[in-house]
Amino acid sequence: MIMKWILDDIRSAFAELKRGSTWLVIGLISLFAFFAYAIFQFAIRTDSVLRNLKYTMAACREMTNGPIIFLFCGMIFFLFSAAVSLGEVQRYFHFRERNSKHEMAQSMKHGIGWSLFAISLAIGGLIYFNIYCR
Repeated sequence: MIMKWILDDIRSAFAELKRGSTWLVIGLISLFAFFAYAIFQFAIRTDSVLRNLKYTMAACREMTNGPIIFLFCGMIFFLFSAAVSLGEVQRYFHFRERNSKHEMAQSMKHGIGWSLFAISLAIGGLIYFNIYCR
């Protein structure tokens, strides 16, 4: 068969879905995507161009440069810390396969720390937008 490699790739993809580590990574990606979506929905409400064109019916005050820069930098740090936390989770599973206990513990601590940092940044942004848009 000429296209046998496609069927092999599909079989290996389904085999990966049987592993718990795959579902943990999918869950983390979904959690980070949910936070990014929620913050994006608030950010759209504060956009001055959309408000002037009357595409959004938000009750948000107009933002000055300070809060805009603060939120922009916070979301950049959110994306970086989410990416680092996913990398640390992958390192944890890699070291678990190799049975490296010390490196496994280090990557678990770093993964949890970076994940908590990313989640706290996202929750802080949501709280700020929730207070700002009332």
